[in-house]
Amino acid sequence: MPRGANPRPTGRARPKRRASVVGVLGELLITIGALTLMYVVWQLWVGDWIYAAERSAEAKSLSQQWQQEYEEQVAASPSPPAPAETPAEPAPVTADPVILPQPDDAQIFGTMYIPRFGADYGVAIAGGISRARTLDPIGIGHYPGTPMPGEVGNFAVAAHRTTWGKPFNRIAELRVGDAIVVETPGGWYTYRFRTLEYVQPDAVDVLLPVPQAPGAEPGERYLTMTSCSPMFSMTERIVAYSVFDAFTPRSAGPPAALTEGVA
Repeated sequence: MPRGANPRPTGRARPKRRASVVGVLGELLITIGALTLMYVVWQLWVGDWIYAAERSAEAKSLSQQWQQEYEEQVAASPSPPAPAETPAEPAPVTADPVILPQPDDAQIFGTMYIPRFGADYGVAIAGGISRARTLDPIGIGHYPGTPMPGEVGNFAVAAHRTTWGKPFNRIAELRVGDAIVVETPGGWYTYRFRTLEYVQPDAVDVLLPVPQAPGAEPGERYLTMTSCSPMFSMTERIVAYSVFDAFTPRSAGPPAALTEGVA
């Protein structure tokens, strides 16, 4: 062989290694796992922060809208005739609650404030309890057919405890006497928390006019809040019972209960 000449290859070139089925499957599983983890992080933390902030902003906007509509209505109404003599004491403000009609499915009719949950807590309430139309996109759902705020009987609502802004995430932290305020165009309905209970998912008697008292005629105004229990599970229901305390008409301005004991 001449000096400097390259030796001829003695064998065939080694073929490139092809990706094995196991290797491709492993990479796919890793990718799926990473995407799943990102989705969980979004749903349980990042998404909840965003949804909660959006719900709070929507609640403030709705309250401002109702107040503006009230002021426009007052401005447009004819002024009452001046009294011949100024009364020694101002006329008492009526405490009779304004009772709203039953809402349509997904129709927003009120906003719930719970000072125990923070100054920024405010979540809209709408008709129905379906996830697709009410609980996921709006927040708190009203059990169809149950009384409305301030009405004698059991005003019953439901909301998520995890994900989608988790409106009732801290429901187990309520203390006896805590204010739960519902705002509607007519004013504010203040309820006072009384007790918690854990029941089976099919325990529909918590929605009766007098909770868990079949056949009893209601003489009080109740608020029943339901959600899943324990966290991230649907094996039970956590139920918070409250009783009606007062109605504050819009003409009297926001009640003190809205800032009472804000966490």
